[in-house]
Order: sequence, then structure tokens, then C-alpha cells
Amino acid sequence: MAASASSRSIPDILSDLLNQFTTLMRREGALARAEVSEKVNQVSGALTLIVFGAVLLIPALVVLLEAAVAALERAGLAPQWSALIVGGAVLLIGIILLLVGVSRLKAKNLVPRKTIHQLQEDASVAKRQVSETRPDDGYQRAA
Repeated sequence: MAASASSRSIPDILSDLLNQFTTLMRREGALARAEVSEKVNQVSGALTLIVFGAVLLIPALVVLLEAAVAALERAGLAPQWSALIVGGAVLLIGIILLLVGVSRLKAKNLVPRKTIHQLQEDASVAKRQVSETRPDDGYQRAA
């Protein structure tokens, strides 16, 4: 492999390097676009949960307030307690949806980890290839 690399001319090597670099950048761009698209979908899903959570919290608050008013007006338990139970359940569901949606929007969940990892791998491979193609002060290693 060292003999074939040394027989290539510098323009051929530079041309090959440029072609490989262009291909690498195209692939890295495609990976970044795919991962950003995935993150946008993740944000969209989280925002959907937040909206539905908020939509459920509003009527839950209305029901709970009506139940509290009714409880104060009447000292009876049955209608008010049923309204409190229903309102409390809807309130709990709304809070859970809201918290799940907010947790999915945290910055650490939106980092393009795959792209960063791939770029680190590419840099590592490039370093290895550069170190393998450097001349060893005119001495060749024994096979």
C-alpha cells in the first residue's frame, strides 16, 4: 500500500483528497439535515403535548372553581364531590402532559449527537491517515 501511495503524483493526491473531502462534507451535511429534521419533529411533538396539556388545564380549572363555588353555596357533598373528583382528574392529566412536553424541550435532548459523533470519528480517521502517510525520516518499517 505504501508503494502505490508513493507512486502517485502530488496533483493526483490533492485531487483525490479534494474529492474525498467534498464527498465527506456532502454526507455530513445530509446527516446533519436528517438529525435536525428529527429534532424538529421532537420539538413539534413536545409542543403538541404542551398545547393539549394547557387546553385540559383551562376547563379543569373552570370545573374546580365551579365545584368550589357550588360547595360553598350548598353544604351537600354528592354533586360537589363528583365535580371535584372529575376536575381533579382532568387537572392531574393536564399537569402530566404539560410536564412531559416541557421535559422533551430541554436543550440536552435537542443536541445533534449523531452528527457530533460522526464528525469526531471523521477527524480521528483523518488523523490516523495523515500519521500513516507521513514519511518516517526516510526509514521504512519492516513488514
